[in-house]
Amino acid sequence: MKKINPAILYIMLLLCCGACKGRKANSAIAITWQDSIAGDFSFAQQWNYPEGVYRNVYGQLSCDGLCPPETELMKDENGKIFQDSLASFYRLLDTTHRYQSLQSDTEAPEFMDAPYVQVKRIHKDTVEVISEINASTHSQLKIKIIKDQYVLPTVTLVSMLPTAKNSYPSLSAQLTIDEKLWKKGVLKAHFNFLFLDEENPNKPIAWKGKILSEIQ
Repeated sequence: MKKINPAILYIMLLLCCGACKGRKANSAIAITWQDSIAGDFSFAQQWNYPEGVYRNVYGQLSCDGLCPPETELMKDENGKIFQDSLASFYRLLDTTHRYQSLQSDTEAPEFMDAPYVQVKRIHKDTVEVISEINASTHSQLKIKIIKDQYVLPTVTLVSMLPTAKNSYPSLSAQLTIDEKLWKKGVLKAHFNFLFLDEENPNKPIAWKGKILSEIQ
């Protein structure tokens, strides 16, 4: 996980205190549109196999921990997939190349990495962006884009700890969207959000980054 420079976070907090004065937490904020967004979005060319899938010492794509239970009978005691079970094994195991759609920096709780987002139009006036959680990341970024005018971000913590706080409202939000690609059904954007941690109100949770994904 990349760390945000404390000095930058402090400046963001000062700006937030000024910009957010008189505004309730978690209120929608206007979106900035650009005809075309420049910058490095090469992260979207990087891919990984689904979580838990790896190449074993025999050169076979296999899985660990998240395997369909039926696959265990298709491997020997050393983890090698039987030759006559390969076709059946790969019908059960998803080995799709998953291309990264999110690059971000945050100090959200229980966060290691979140390289993927799901972008869906859930209403004619609303597009929802949700980052994927995984075995090592339980903080989830949720962004609602409303009427092509406003953004409403939140962080939800799907924690393993029953006492953990599970929702963090936004204090400030900057979202810039590539208008040309948006009209083609693609979300290309960069964002910079601050979220209120009521248990530590003087240290908001910062989350900034880039998104490149088709809109489902």
